[in-house]
Amino acid sequence: MIERDYEALLHPIIDPLVEKPESLMIRELPGATDKDVTILIVAEDDDCARLIGKKGSVANALRAIVAIAGKADDTDQRIHLKFESFEDEKESEDDGK
Repeated sequence: MIERDYEALLHPIIDPLVEKPESLMIRELPGATDKDVTILIVAEDDDCARLIGKKGSVANALRAIVAIAGKADDTDQRIHLKFESFEDEKESEDDGK
């Protein structure tokens, strides 16, 4: 199976959409099966809202782009995007204290 660099694929698309591209983090997480891939996108709170868009419109467009990339080499991977803000991460850490 060909390993695809989803971070390299998404950065040129996402960077122009956010105010702080330097704080953007894109990571590939293991999926439930070999065909499942979860891409975690973490950004500042305002940028995360921009990436999701009204009624999820931007997120759905990003999902369509990575879905095409997942099927391009006949591996038929199912790509899942997960959006989080750094604010969510901080709240999770504060809750654990």
